[in-house]
Amino acid sequence: MRAPVLTVRHRTKITCGPGSRAAGLAMTFKLIEAAHDRWRAVNAPHLAALVRAGATFTNGKLVERPAAA
Repeated sequence: MRAPVLTVRHRTKITCGPGSRAAGLAMTFKLIEAAHDRWRAVNAPHLAALVRAGATFTNGKLVERPAAA
């Protein structure tokens, strides 16, 4: 989620500010729109909860945790 924000922050710092609020909003919108075109969709949204919970995947397969002794 940080990628679009960093893209916008990087560009606005390089140009030493947008000049006006309207120009800044327009530039921000265009940069986020351009970054959106390069984003990759999640292939398996049903597995996102497992990843957040700390599940481990190897070569796309879920690795089961060993039973605690």
